[in-house]
Amino acid sequence: MYGRFEAAVETRIAAIEEPRTGVEVVDRNGALLRAFASEDGRWRLNASVDDVDPRYLAMLIAWEDKRFRDHGGVDPVAFLRAGWQSIAHQRIVSGGSTLTMQVARMLGRLPTGSFSAKGEQIVTAFALERTRRKDDILSLYLDLAPYGGNLEGVRAASWSYFGKEPKRLTAAEAALLVALPQAPERYRPDRFPERAKAARDRVLKRMEGLGLIDADEAARGMREAMPNGRRSLPVLAAHTAVRLHQADPKRERIRLTIDKAMQARLETYAREKVSSLTKPVSLAILVADSATGEILAAIGSPDLFDRERQGFNDLTRAKRSPGSTLKPLIYGLAFERGLAHPESLVDDSPAAFAGYRPQNFDRVFEGMITARRALQLSRNLPAVELLSAVGPARLVYRMRRAGADPELGDRSLPGLAIGLGGIGLSLEDLVGIYGGLANGGLAQPLHVEVDPALVKGAGAKRILSAQAAWYVTSILAGAPTTTKGSPGEIAHKTGTSYGYRDAWTIGYDGRHVVGVWLGRPDGAPVAGLVGQDAALPVLHDVFSRLGPVERLPGPPPGILASAGGNLPPPMRRVGRAAMAASASSRPEIVFPPNDTRIEIGLGEAVAALGRQDDAAFVGQESGAGEASRTGAGGADLFLKVRDGKPPFTWFVDGVPVARDALTRQSQVRLTEPGFVDILVLDAAGGAARSSVFVE
Repeated sequence: MYGRFEAAVETRIAAIEEPRTGVEVVDRNGALLRAFASEDGRWRLNASVDDVDPRYLAMLIAWEDKRFRDHGGVDPVAFLRAGWQSIAHQRIVSGGSTLTMQVARMLGRLPTGSFSAKGEQIVTAFALERTRRKDDILSLYLDLAPYGGNLEGVRAASWSYFGKEPKRLTAAEAALLVALPQAPERYRPDRFPERAKAARDRVLKRMEGLGLIDADEAARGMREAMPNGRRSLPVLAAHTAVRLHQADPKRERIRLTIDKAMQARLETYAREKVSSLTKPVSLAILVADSATGEILAAIGSPDLFDRERQGFNDLTRAKRSPGSTLKPLIYGLAFERGLAHPESLVDDSPAAFAGYRPQNFDRVFEGMITARRALQLSRNLPAVELLSAVGPARLVYRMRRAGADPELGDRSLPGLAIGLGGIGLSLEDLVGIYGGLANGGLAQPLHVEVDPALVKGAGAKRILSAQAAWYVTSILAGAPTTTKGSPGEIAHKTGTSYGYRDAWTIGYDGRHVVGVWLGRPDGAPVAGLVGQDAALPVLHDVFSRLGPVERLPGPPPGILASAGGNLPPPMRRVGRAAMAASASSRPEIVFPPNDTRIEIGLGEAVAALGRQDDAAFVGQESGAGEASRTGAGGADLFLKVRDGKPPFTWFVDGVPVARDALTRQSQVRLTEPGFVDILVLDAAGGAARSSVFVE
């Protein structure tokens, strides 16, 4: 008999399977963000003795199995008492089940009130006691105890009835959780509050009698209101949780870099904010740590269940036109390559670039302004000109180094239009790019899962030099000049896509980088939707909910804190501005002006020259007059130039006639009237011409 029992126990040991609990998505500190029901549709969350209030455990053991720590799975005293009652009443009255036997029944889904089922419980209880510690058996009870409906386990029950983890329970809450598994459907507080209260109060009285709580606490517990219904389990960072769960459905615990408190604050704000927007306009927010790449909050839509706003779509990952949000990276590349400086002059005037004719958003042109001001005003023409200089392919390459996945459509090679939004990027892409700007040009790969193996700095890629990133930061922070100190607290850039489809703002302080998007999920236009007006206020609201703003860091070594004429000459003007300056500095012949008739007395000079020639002929015969023949003849034409860079070389009818390094004027002796072609060259190769008729 004993041998058969031992064989049965050994068989049960081999057959015991750990219960499958639902998938949990937790934040960086282990706090529950979202849970998914188990495969059988039950809400069952993993719990151990360390996850619950110690007083609840004491009350549970005192109520259900006071000799739990001492018996080997079956309590002989309780079992004999239950057997005597069953014989006397011809039915099972008190069962005599220990906590271990209850776990055995729940594991095997065995019925109550059956002698054969009771035998199965006993065998399995011995199997459990031989293979597990007492706390492990207790943890199984905490996972499997029924609490009404599809609730199983103390954590699911605590969240559903009290909206919190069972780590800190009041005496009344603990008593209710002790009482419910005795008759989970009969005592459900959401359906039968009076029965539930009576069961809870019985536990409180018993605990008072055992000295686990005092009379005052028992009285307070009995006055405590009952839960009036079931609450929903947390549903935070819903889109991220669903995406990762679907990617690996068998993973029971997913730990994110999300900060639960921050996520909750921003989700509440997003719901409040979107309620003031006309449907179906929606909103997405992403917050990351620029130094680590950790995503701290992700709101794909304000309400997962809002069908009119397509709340099921994760708009942090939707590819949209980024509008002007790529301009900072364009300027950064120009700064890095030495093509420009924040104080360089650029030309904001109409122009065509290989057939591409961009316009400013407001159809207004500023003319000659600094690169700093051009970026702060988000002027399109300077940005396109700088992009033409650095190359669209280089811009795309740097975006990809930041972890972005730009969508080029059917174009195999990027064109200049990408600088003004002619490309597809997500909010996540842009936050990654701006995270690189915020981190001194070094982009940390964005990630939302906690990875202990990911060492800080591992996988980081440089998208800009530290100096270029600093220049961009000083501009976006609104600094008036390139100074040596911190430029301020928040650097930001807005963007509006073509047709008012998307409104963006991306900003960062000394730690956080925040991305905001507004628009319709279906991509349709929204009249008047502009980043400056719609998205920028949201950015400021988000930063106000992140805690104290951290000032932006000071500049790295190698910053050129100069302006205007103090810049190196090649940096003073850029592109068309430099060409215009070059044109304005070319030499110009002031005298004689082009296409004029100039009288310099050549008629009298010619007559005098004729008389000198006659005298010379007579002199040949007499041997006199040699000095008169070689004397000066003709008349002088004065030459004058302005602008240009000395020294100047003058040419008359193609023959060099004068070079003067000191003055801007010269003269040439002409001997006969007629047309004269005059050319002057300066030291920089600039030239000017003048054609005149002299007489």
